[in-house]
Amino acid sequence: MRFHKIILPAILIIAVFMATSVCPVLAGETESAEVKKAAAVLHPTQGNNAKGTVYFSRTKNGIKVEADITGLSGGTHGFHIHEFGDCTAADGTSAGGHFNPENQPHAGPDQAKRHVGDLGNIEADNSGNAHYERADTQLKFDGRDSIIGRGVIVHAGEDDLVSQPSGNAGPRVACGVIGVAKN
Repeated sequence: MRFHKIILPAILIIAVFMATSVCPVLAGETESAEVKKAAAVLHPTQGNNAKGTVYFSRTKNGIKVEADITGLSGGTHGFHIHEFGDCTAADGTSAGGHFNPENQPHAGPDQAKRHVGDLGNIEADNSGNAHYERADTQLKFDGRDSIIGRGVIVHAGEDDLVSQPSGNAGPRVACGVIGVAKN
């Protein structure tokens, strides 16, 4: 009887201590090593040809976003981070709306009050190739507002940067999920 009252609780305490010292999640630590780079591979939605890569890297000026996309129609296309890293719907709608953890109005990427996911537009040449590059101070790799695990969407049309809630950019032509990249 004494064994159960003294030894079993001691074993339990030791087991919990060992588990929390080797497993950060059990210890209440949700942050892993500092993320320095992330990437999203864009795949075309049904009936479209747009594809490409988007890289995110930590810099002293914020998170640098660098995208190269092919298979677009020539012209301007809305380019956003969406709330879910889910590209399972044929039309990309499973990625949800723009990532907006601060509940701000839709706007351009240079506006102070905007969705975190509002990256503005990407311009495709007549061959359907587009390049985008900018540093963004609202994007984060950690905490509640982290973009890791979110979706990246390219739209068929131009984001007017004004219409609520999402800029009237039309259907989604490409979708990708942001994941941690090898440093």
